[in-house]
Amino acid sequence: MAVRKLKPTTPGQRHRIIGSRENITASKPEKSLVIGKLKTGGRNNQGKMTMRYIGGGHKRKYRIIDFKRNKDGIPATVKTIEYDPNRSARIALLFYADGEKRYIIAPNGLQVGQKVMSGKDAAPEIGNAIPLQNLPIGTVVHNIELRPGQGAAMARSAGAFAQLTSREDKYAIIKLPSGETRKILSMCKATVGSVGNSDHALERSGKAGRSRWLGRRPRTRAVVMNPVDHPMGGGEGRASGGHPRSRKGLYAKGLKTRDTKKASTKYIIERRKK
Repeated sequence: MAVRKLKPTTPGQRHRIIGSRENITASKPEKSLVIGKLKTGGRNNQGKMTMRYIGGGHKRKYRIIDFKRNKDGIPATVKTIEYDPNRSARIALLFYADGEKRYIIAPNGLQVGQKVMSGKDAAPEIGNAIPLQNLPIGTVVHNIELRPGQGAAMARSAGAFAQLTSREDKYAIIKLPSGETRKILSMCKATVGSVGNSDHALERSGKAGRSRWLGRRPRTRAVVMNPVDHPMGGGEGRASGGHPRSRKGLYAKGLKTRDTKKASTKYIIERRKK
């Protein structure tokens, strides 16, 4: 993957850096794997705004992604690599030997025409989904399950990867993209390789309008609000509020918000880096 810097023909183009689309091989998605996607505008089922600064944006279709990879032992051929407006990673369309079609998140290095497979008998090659107990120590993985059969929950965004560092009893020890090291049941599946489109982090939008296309509205700083709107609001002139906190009064910096009795704490060996 690479990025492209555009010529400064307009003020919006001057600072824009976009991802290369050279590896995308299809412009339209597979019809049978697409459903409509409604926008919420940040409102819940009662019409009450529960998330601020959401609204507008381009219309999208949702591509149904196979995060479970439960067609074990059936080989599939990569037909296309496609753009997905709902995620930072690219997606790959698989044609299975039995005629079924499915989308997966495209790993780095996956090529059109390549064969992939899932299950404990699959080789530890890029794109294959294998239980952690059948992978060699040190393997780089993504799309990791937290519970067997649940479907991938971790390391799914562009460029993300985790590493299988060791095994302990019925658990595999995984170092996650955040830096956290934790235990995961060895029966859980993970896909070999790292997620593609790793240069996504280098992209720059170049103008505010591009954020509006993505459905992001302008954010109002808490300090310029009134006391009735936010704990940081009020004061004369440019005087800001007290300690940084959310609009519900929770401290925003340094306060530990994780529940000390959370069940998954016993699986965490080392917390993420600050």
